[in-house]
This record gives sequence, structure tokens and C-alpha cells, in this order.
Amino acid sequence: MDLRGWVLFFLMWGLPALGQQDQSSSAPPVQDSSSAASGKHAEDDRFPTTSREAGDTPTLDLTPDANGQLSQEQMQQLLRVVADKDIENDKRLRDYTYIEREVTNKLDGKGQTKSTEEHTYEILEIYGEQVERLIEKDNKPLDAKEAAKEEEKIQKIIDKRKNESEEDRKKRGEKKEKEREDDRKFVREVADAYNFKLVGTELVDGRDAWVINGEPRPGFEPHMKEAKYLPKFHGRVWIDKDDLQLAKMDVECLDTVSWDLFLARFHRGTRFMIEQTRVNNEVWLPLHFTAKIDVRIALVKNFNVDVDQTYRDYKKFRTSARIIGVGEVQDQK
Repeated sequence: MDLRGWVLFFLMWGLPALGQQDQSSSAPPVQDSSSAASGKHAEDDRFPTTSREAGDTPTLDLTPDANGQLSQEQMQQLLRVVADKDIENDKRLRDYTYIEREVTNKLDGKGQTKSTEEHTYEILEIYGEQVERLIEKDNKPLDAKEAAKEEEKIQKIIDKRKNESEEDRKKRGEKKEKEREDDRKFVREVADAYNFKLVGTELVDGRDAWVINGEPRPGFEPHMKEAKYLPKFHGRVWIDKDDLQLAKMDVECLDTVSWDLFLARFHRGTRFMIEQTRVNNEVWLPLHFTAKIDVRIALVKNFNVDVDQTYRDYKKFRTSARIIGVGEVQDQK
């Protein structure tokens, strides 16, 4: 999921699901600068001159100043490149099937867990679209009735796509391309919405990463509807130095955010964190997503939940394969 997608996913996460269920403004509390765990120090040689080219990605000069810092312009350019790469990652994610496990803890007013729900999904690729199939609930396989219902859902999607007209297929493609263009516009908004500060380097999954804080920039004027929410958040990103990819992001809500008029209000302290990992030496994909969500639905009912999602077993979907029916994939040789 690209950067814009993560922001929107966070804002809209689980509103239907929540409807079915009966901090300070400082930077997120993650280890600052070069940690003891990483064994690195704030030395000028942390940031050697870097010049890279990937496709149409502009060449970056990441030479630090005399104090070992990157300028605002350098960090803005870096964030734009990283976000463009994330858009491409989101596109390549559609080439993979994988397992997604979601644990939702419903909390009481004191932040203690009242109840827990666990769901495990198999993410399938069907005619160019990702579709989730529920395979476990609370760490137990579905019973026969539930499994049959899931299979029926998948078969309906297969039948629909199989009989899709060329015109409808074209419209779907055009819609995707528009979404990607909106993503690119949103990237520019993100780069303009914050003042960035390089705070050090850390090891993320054994790889060197820049650590950059982002605080809302006074006077930011959004051009996109979604971008108006950006000044309500601040956070920290970890950027892999070798691949210039988003390795980790930790974001916190600074003030009340009203979503879709008065449908939902997210309260201060609501936060989310994502981690990504390198897959097949060709793409960076989600590894872990956590969110602490304090939201009021329709100004009536409060929901306070912790969400934890993990992603595993990435398998590249062979372009030489075709889906015939539920559970049937036949290789074309």
C-alpha cells in the first residue's frame, strides 16, 4: 500500500467493522538518533555522497552539510523519491499472494483489553485484482458452512471477472491509473506539509536506515482533499539507505480529526506504525502494521481498539497461471 493509501487506510480503517462491534504532542516515543542497538554515532561520514538513478527517479545528492545534516530541500526530494517507489511497490504487490493475520483488541476506558478477535486471510490474485479469503477465526479453521460461504464469494468474483466486457476492463484500468496519479500528487503534498529533521541512523532488520522526523509546517495550504488532514499528524520515518525505500513509519494524531463530516472523529493520541521488508530482492512489501485507534462513530459511540496485522508467505503470482475456479490454478506451459 502506498503512502497515500496508508494515510487513508488509517483514517477509514475498520469503520464498517467497528460498526458491527458492539498523549502528548511530542514526537512518537521511538529511540532517537543513532541508538546503542545500532552501534552508530552522529558522525559526518554517516551520510556519504549519494547519487542514484532508477528508471525515471531523479539523481539525488545526499551530501550532508558541515554538521552532518541534510537540507530541507534534500529531505523533501528524498521523501518524494521514497514515496514514488512506494507507489511502485503497491503496484507490484498485486503480483503476489500472501497471508494476512489481524488481531483486534477492544479496550475499555482504562485501556485494558475487554475482548479479542483474530482473523487470518489468504490474499489471492484474481484477474488482476486482490481478493481476501478468510481462512481462520481465532486461530481455528473455518467450519464447513463458513468455508463454503467464502468459496462462494470467491467464485462470484471469478465469474464476474471472467465475463467482464472489454469496456469495463478498460474502465478499471483507467481508474487504477487515475489513483496512481492522485498518489503522485499526494506525495508532493506530503513533502510540502512538513518540516523535516534528520535525527540519525539506525539498523532496521539489519540494514542501515536514515531516521527523519516530520512536524507540520506552519502555513501549509493543501491542494487535495485528503491532504487537509496532514497537519493533524506528525511522525518519524526510517528510510533504507541502500534501496531508498520506506522501511518503517510511525505516525501520531496531534488533534481531533473529523472524517467524512461527522461520520467519525479520531482523537488525539491515535497512532499507527508500519514496517516493510524486502521481498525477492525486487520489491518492499508490508511486514507489520499496528494501530491504536480512538474513534467516535457518528458522534454517538466510542471505539477504542488496538489493531495488529502481520503479513507473511509472499509468493509471486505466476503470469503463466490462470484461475479456472475456486481452489483451481492451472499452469500454462
